[in-house]
Amino acid sequence: MSKFTLRWGILATGGIAESFSRDLTVNPETRNVNDIKHEIVAAASSSSADRASQFLKKVGAPSSAKGYGSYEELVADKDVDIIYVATPHSHHYQNAMLCLEGGKNVLCEKAFTVNAAQAKKLAEKAKEKNLFLMEAVWTRYFPLSIYVRDIITSGKIGKVHRTFADLSIGTLPEDAFDNSHRMVNPDLAGGALLDLGIYALTWVFQTLYHTQPESARKAPTVVSSLKKYPTGADEMTTMLLTFPRSEELGGDAHGIATTAFRTTPDPDGKGSAGPAIRVQGDKGEIQVFHPAFRPSKTKLVLFDGTVEEKTFTQPGPGKGSGFYNGFGDDKNPEGEGHGMFWEADECAFALKEGRKEGKYEGLQESIVIMETMDEVRKQNGMTYPEKIETTKFPTQL
Repeated sequence: MSKFTLRWGILATGGIAESFSRDLTVNPETRNVNDIKHEIVAAASSSSADRASQFLKKVGAPSSAKGYGSYEELVADKDVDIIYVATPHSHHYQNAMLCLEGGKNVLCEKAFTVNAAQAKKLAEKAKEKNLFLMEAVWTRYFPLSIYVRDIITSGKIGKVHRTFADLSIGTLPEDAFDNSHRMVNPDLAGGALLDLGIYALTWVFQTLYHTQPESARKAPTVVSSLKKYPTGADEMTTMLLTFPRSEELGGDAHGIATTAFRTTPDPDGKGSAGPAIRVQGDKGEIQVFHPAFRPSKTKLVLFDGTVEEKTFTQPGPGKGSGFYNGFGDDKNPEGEGHGMFWEADECAFALKEGRKEGKYEGLQESIVIMETMDEVRKQNGMTYPEKIETTKFPTQL
């Protein structure tokens, strides 16, 4: 039986595109996925075709893969089934809309867009064109995340009433970023909220919202506080979300999502400070340890004295393979994938099955999360330039 092959185009050639593309080259059989495979057929750089071609060589793409010097050329390539949008989130709306208008399925990096209005427009366009569209919240597709959600839905920790989730990075922004850097530059929708806070919100939503019966999922009310960096972006944000629920389901649940540059839930890098995520029910809790975006350790603690620790490593070609992946200067052990292949697999399964959105975070949930971040910004007077907030397409950025 032939395997379903998903042919990828990579839009942009930065660090996250490199990590994702390297993971695409890993044989899915190394993670017990036996009926699909991935192929990188093209990449595009907005600066030059040569840069795109160099990127393809660097990530180990087939020699037949084409390098383009414009995103329009990539979208026009008839051999591309799906495009991974890997630009800064300030550019996601314009880039993803270009792909959808050109008839391409899309996996778009998180945060999905800059605001909910843009997310809604993309969802509408995907539906109009009968195309697959998914926000690339890679963490949702990890076996670890599936395990945590299964613990919740099994009732093992009882009815869940509260989740604490933090993604903070313990970095002095003045030393780490100049004011043009995407992490602090408002022109690139910079700040902790959209870049890091999305992960804290992901844990709150996937434990308090996604695990509920679909008919019971209701958007939360939001109370928030935000500390601004001198550029006008946020450097620390705290959110208290109240998810309305019937008494039968346990009544209202609280989610506390935090993000910051200067602090971290893991000061010594060894987990000594405890978990970064705590999902609390009336029979116990499930803990997840830092970093929230790529966790590898959980701890289940029940009222009856049960304590179960689990470690999840990312599969890959293994030691001796010469394969390395990571993000930026952080490299994972030899032969270990970064973990971005799980979301790629979901795209392949969806297209094979005829689905138009992700199984573990549909477009409606992505929109609700964007609405939550919109409300946080509104409450704290944080706006981005009109050209990146607009839904007008095309807009030159």
